[in-house]
Amino acid sequence: MLKYFDEVIKPRSKDAALLAAIDASRLPRHIAVIMDGNGRWAKKRGKPRIFGHRAGADSVKAIVDTCTRLQTEAVTLYAFSTENWKRPKTEVSGLMSMLKRYLRSELEEVHRNNIKFQAIGKIEGLSPDVQSELQMAMDKTSQNTGTVLNVALNYGGRAEIVEACKRTAADLAKNGRKLDEMTEDDLAANLYTSGLPDVDLLIRTSGEMRISNFLLWQIAYAEIYVTPTLFPDFRRPHIFEAIIDFQKRDRRFGAIGSK
Repeated sequence: MLKYFDEVIKPRSKDAALLAAIDASRLPRHIAVIMDGNGRWAKKRGKPRIFGHRAGADSVKAIVDTCTRLQTEAVTLYAFSTENWKRPKTEVSGLMSMLKRYLRSELEEVHRNNIKFQAIGKIEGLSPDVQSELQMAMDKTSQNTGTVLNVALNYGGRAEIVEACKRTAADLAKNGRKLDEMTEDDLAANLYTSGLPDVDLLIRTSGEMRISNFLLWQIAYAEIYVTPTLFPDFRRPHIFEAIIDFQKRDRRFGAIGSK
């Protein structure tokens, strides 16, 4: 695993020491991140909230680069919830403009690194220009076989489950099966994350102790790691620290623990 970081981590640095503490045989397959604290970061500096969102773009790059080098199967980032429409119009429009700029500036590198980009959520509720950029990114990377990068946009966990139930009921009827024959696998196949492993590690920045309607089905047995670090300050060492903490957990999945 060290070889994948040779070009970005100096020997005997703090990053190198943290990486050396990670057990490469027990890495989380799916990491999800609630990217929180951009507004507070900006306020502490006397800047408008959108300033914090712009600064957070570097943290997104750090997460994607680090997880790609760790060969993480899937990374899901909570970018914009269904509730975020309640924010000031100037902030929302600024976020959407940032998203389009990010896709345009980073798409080639994402594709070059064999990352498969997916937008999850009620994408049809976004403006046509944003939908077009997202579709272009998904089409360009659709055949890539590396890390799957899910970006949750206009997303709500409860709404996802409701929609999955509707689609599952329709599938059952189409195949001559009764509703009471529905299984968890049937429903999971109709989630936005269909085909991906459930979340192993959920990271929330900024110290808030809640999950904010994010991936409610997929985090059923996730290990939750909360850091007080505000998202614009979240970088590679913080990811390593989260993974080290994850590897200290006794994951029981409802059974009796080994400790």
